[in-house]
Amino acid sequence: MSRAEGTPGVRPAPVKPVGEVTRGTTNPNRLRRFDRWIAWRYPELLGLVVDLGYGASAVTTVEMHRRLRPSRTVGLEIDPFRVLAAQPFGTGSLSFRRGGFELAGLRPTLVRACNVLRQYDEGAVADAWRQMTSALAPGGVLVEGTCDELGRVCAWLAVTPAGPVSLTFSVALADLERPAVIAERLPKALIHRNVPGERVHELLTALDDAWLAAAPYKAFGARDRWVRAVTVLRDAGWPVRDRPGRWRLGELTVDWPVPARPGS
Repeated sequence: MSRAEGTPGVRPAPVKPVGEVTRGTTNPNRLRRFDRWIAWRYPELLGLVVDLGYGASAVTTVEMHRRLRPSRTVGLEIDPFRVLAAQPFGTGSLSFRRGGFELAGLRPTLVRACNVLRQYDEGAVADAWRQMTSALAPGGVLVEGTCDELGRVCAWLAVTPAGPVSLTFSVALADLERPAVIAERLPKALIHRNVPGERVHELLTALDDAWLAAAPYKAFGARDRWVRAVTVLRDAGWPVRDRPGRWRLGELTVDWPVPARPGS
């Protein structure tokens, strides 16, 4: 038995990482909204955590490790030069290695893959999900999504081997003019489906309309206006999760696939 086969959380590594080298651009604190939600939603999955495709800088992986405080964090990149550049940031529980959608032989409890699939064709998404979720430990989850350059507009899916289970929007409310801006940052699986007749388009339209209708609440602040807009969505029959305490952070999470609303 090899070391990989005999180590918990590790599978025999494949010969070659699966995927393509992406642009690799990132910024400090860009993924803070993802991390804040993961720590709240999946505290029981903070065992072996993988940050897939951290880019040209290891900063967001280091930040994730500090925020989530998992038992172990591994940053994965296909580009060997990026892996080499990240080595000085490693610690006993934080490491960096070469890997792609096959997850380098690891069996993580949670994978964060942000701004990775956005650079692929839409047709590649399902297979990438399949490869990543099939490598998860039992009960594990993939958090896959996209955000703007400063992490102020974010959207992500929680994905299991059976498929997506939830869709989350997270925005900086102080900078928000209209929720319609989220359309530009939808995950790759949804961004081309933001057209009339598609459920994600209906959801974004309903959120945008609710935000505009809640304009009188801006006198109490953007948080109260957002909470009002989300409340309107929930009362209209959308499968909104969580309570106002989460909504006040600029979050909205719905069950996915989104079922038809009552009467629709």
